Amino acid sequence: MPTMESAAPERSRTPTPPEGLPRPGRCLVMGILNVTPDSFSDGGVYADTRQAIDRGLELAGQGADIVDVGGESTRPGARPVCLDEELARTIPVVRELARAGVWVSVDTLHAPVARAAVEAGARLVNDVSGGLADPAMARTVASAGVPYVAMHWRAPSREMDRHARYGEVVADVTAELGAVLHRLAEEGVDPARIVLDPGLGFSKRPEHDWTLLAGLGSLRKLGHPLLVGASRKRFIGAALAERGAGEVPPGERDVATAAVSALAAVAGAFCVRVHDVRASLDAVRMAAAYVEFRGRT
Repeated sequence: MPTMESAAPERSRTPTPPEGLPRPGRCLVMGILNVTPDSFSDGGVYADTRQAIDRGLELAGQGADIVDVGGESTRPGARPVCLDEELARTIPVVRELARAGVWVSVDTLHAPVARAAVEAGARLVNDVSGGLADPAMARTVASAGVPYVAMHWRAPSREMDRHARYGEVVADVTAELGAVLHRLAEEGVDPARIVLDPGLGFSKRPEHDWTLLAGLGSLRKLGHPLLVGASRKRFIGAALAERGAGEVPPGERDVATAAVSALAAVAGAFCVRVHDVRASLDAVRMAAAYVEFRGRT
């Protein structure tokens, strides 16, 4: 099994990020902005449009390279929302943040929402289904010409836990993401615009998540930048509980999340997606310093 050390980035092998994305010389930090009533750790906190806009500006002010606006919860067991509701939640927020100069992405499984968000100023589409939930998504992002995050996904939120079965999780996820890349290419999506996400927590148990995190080097061999979304997730809470911290609720997992962000950055992740921007921004800065000085030894 690859280790975090063996999976560390070699500059010559690091996939080139899509044109138009920020390039600060370190792992990017994407700030999460859930405009939902039912997300697993902050549902309802930013459901009001004005509060959501203010939070997006706050995340940008804290140093977020990208603010990711999502109007439908994808937590385990979550139920879908109608398109009109998702559009009403997300598009006004995307539009105002983009007008304010914030680099905005939209977190959606639905092509109509992706299209409307890009028209409102979003510059990246983050699709947790990798185009599997909506057959029109690939053609939509191909036509829009924006970078596209395709996540490893097996089933909708309400049934994802039933699909957490793997022979060898790194090999299986690598193969399934490879199939996603093939399908996206057939639909006309420019491979140079694709970012991959191993989908931590989606149809995966904690041991799967940790194995994938340790195996990022293998996933990078697919030739695409990797986004890692670990923030406050169950596998972090489980690791804390197993190692003496007791039950730690999602909102109190930000320090541990920052540690995972540093590990992911050292392993070559292109971007981490987090709730607490400041902690993970410092973490990826330390990771960049570590990689730089390790390369001199």
